[in-house]
Amino acid sequence: MEALRESLEHAQALGGFRAGQLPGLTPDEARALVGAVSPLAFWRRYRKQTQAVLAASVGVTQNYLSDIENGKRGGDVTLWLRIARALELPIESLVDDGD
Repeated sequence: MEALRESLEHAQALGGFRAGQLPGLTPDEARALVGAVSPLAFWRRYRKQTQAVLAASVGVTQNYLSDIENGKRGGDVTLWLRIARALELPIESLVDDGD
């Protein structure tokens, strides 16, 4: 049931993003996103959260979150959904497509 609720919340967040309800980025912010070590690192800073605060809110250690941000660990999809929810973003915003 929890997975279904998380999927619904994700779909709602994605719908809001596509409808322009989430804030857009300034040109400087867009450059910062492109230059960030990972989209997760950028969005965490953009939302003004420390690694320790975000890690605690999603149930992992700060070291584990740091490893995810730096590409040393992947994390499972349920963790990524919790992170997306904590940052109030669609999960697609957190994933680097490799380009």
